[in-house]
Amino acid sequence: MKVGYARISTDNQTHDAQIAALEAAGCSRIFTETASGAKRDRPILAEAMDFLRPDADDTLVVYKLDRVARSLPHLIEIMENLKRRGIDFLSVTEAIDTNTSSGRLMFHVVAAIAEFERDLIRERTQAGLDAARAKGRTGGRPRRMTQEKIVAVRELLASGTAVKDAAAAVGVSVPTLYRWLPGASR
Repeated sequence: MKVGYARISTDNQTHDAQIAALEAAGCSRIFTETASGAKRDRPILAEAMDFLRPDADDTLVVYKLDRVARSLPHLIEIMENLKRRGIDFLSVTEAIDTNTSSGRLMFHVVAAIAEFERDLIRERTQAGLDAARAKGRTGGRPRRMTQEKIVAVRELLASGTAVKDAAAAVGVSVPTLYRWLPGASR
């Protein structure tokens, strides 16, 4: 039995293309999940793995290698689990079928290249962030508590205003206010 696993990272995406490819590959059952590939704890992937029957000619089918794992060690861990249980693996896009010797070799080559590509992206991103910092730019969300708001909150609290009301007056939550003014009286 061929069992498909389709994963998207965000709700802005759809499983449609993956499902169509998995159906074309002959999958009888398809599990779909919305979760980051970087997360190792994916309940639907675990459910799909549990559904596969050991030594029953079952095959886990994915649209692409990065749909099942984002790192080479995690991918190899999944592959070893499948191999130990006598379950084959098929990647539709990369045409990797571990039922064949050439498919097993191709799997290792493609997985290593995919990890190399992710490392390059990470290095380029870090270089870009370092260059931006050198020019005085910082990333991230804007701070909720500006220096002006901190001064205003201190004045409000000193005049006897409740913490909840002071937070509302400057447009922040009570936990944010406490994060910036840990000694604020409750």
